[in-house]
Amino acid sequence: MIIGVPKEIYPGERRVALVPLVVPNLIKSGFEIVIETGAGSEAGCPDAFYVEKGAKIVPTRADVFKTADIITQVLCYGANDLTGKADIALLRKDQILIGFLRPLGSLEVVQQIAATGAMAFCVELMPRTTRAQAMDALSTMASINGYKAVLVAADTLPRILPMMTTAAGTVTPARVLILGVGVAGLQAIATAKRLGAVVSAYDLRPAVKEQVQSLGGRFVELPLEAKDAQDARGYATAQGEEFYKRQRELLGKVVAEQDIVITTAVIPGKKAPILVTADMVKDMVPGSVILDLAAERGGNCELTKSGETIVQHGVTIIGCINLASTAPYHASQLYARNLTNFLLHIVKDQKLALNLDDEIMRDTLLTRSGEIANARVREFFSLPALTAPGKA
Repeated sequence: MIIGVPKEIYPGERRVALVPLVVPNLIKSGFEIVIETGAGSEAGCPDAFYVEKGAKIVPTRADVFKTADIITQVLCYGANDLTGKADIALLRKDQILIGFLRPLGSLEVVQQIAATGAMAFCVELMPRTTRAQAMDALSTMASINGYKAVLVAADTLPRILPMMTTAAGTVTPARVLILGVGVAGLQAIATAKRLGAVVSAYDLRPAVKEQVQSLGGRFVELPLEAKDAQDARGYATAQGEEFYKRQRELLGKVVAEQDIVITTAVIPGKKAPILVTADMVKDMVPGSVILDLAAERGGNCELTKSGETIVQHGVTIIGCINLASTAPYHASQLYARNLTNFLLHIVKDQKLALNLDDEIMRDTLLTRSGEIANARVREFFSLPALTAPGKA
């Protein structure tokens, strides 16, 4: 089977789906690899590195799609809502597509992908199990987002993070608050702590308290109990507006004391909950920074503008999107390993070994034979259930 790697076309995207490092392992397993010229250049992977490892370079995107049995991307159409639609004309029946597809974003887009007849596997839907951990690209990218969020916020803050004792006096450490303790939040806590800040974190799931404390952070406890705080996959669940209203009231004082607030709360398929209101921003010290990792989903801060950096009431609010792309070298290395593990799991003896009793394949399969094949996605969009095809 031939794996194709087209150049990413989302504006500003610098990652690449596969890096030269993983090519020998895939070739050893019987795959051929074709790379669009320049696909890895911005991730520190020039064409010559791919050729050296045994891949073939082809001149155009159309050549990749025409040649390959499997297309691997970072941001496929769906996740790339700006320029990704151009790929629809290039996809063909039974071609395998693997990447970020934002399956709970737009029913129309998912239906357009299904209509091509391609078999799309969505990395966002990877189950959070020990077996699937090495394939979990969503967690991998979230970890990079959490790390970069702290660096960007620290660079914006007009003060330093660690305590410093100098001949001119002692500088007190900056205070950093992380709202949402998932993968991104945990990495943000660890990074801010390494930089010397006093770190606090809040999450509606009491179970994460121990994780926060293990990284040296202080867990903010509010006299507020969430109903069914997390789902079976370990993600925080959406709460009612009354809960969020009370949460905002209690968080106001905590937020006002911070130099940096990093928000990470995202509910799959839903608008991000508002955790930081305009009034809370007004109470912060001028010069403070809010970095909103949920900006693409509407933002956890009421004032966030997706893709923009603004200043309100003297507070800088950063609505960054696609932050992992700002560390393209290591983001691509890690993503390529996730995809390689997934490819070796679904392809055996150079044939797609699609077994829908395997939760990894069943949960990530988005489209097949012209239909939306994923039960979770169908339920989300209120589509009737498909008859289970069993194994193929």
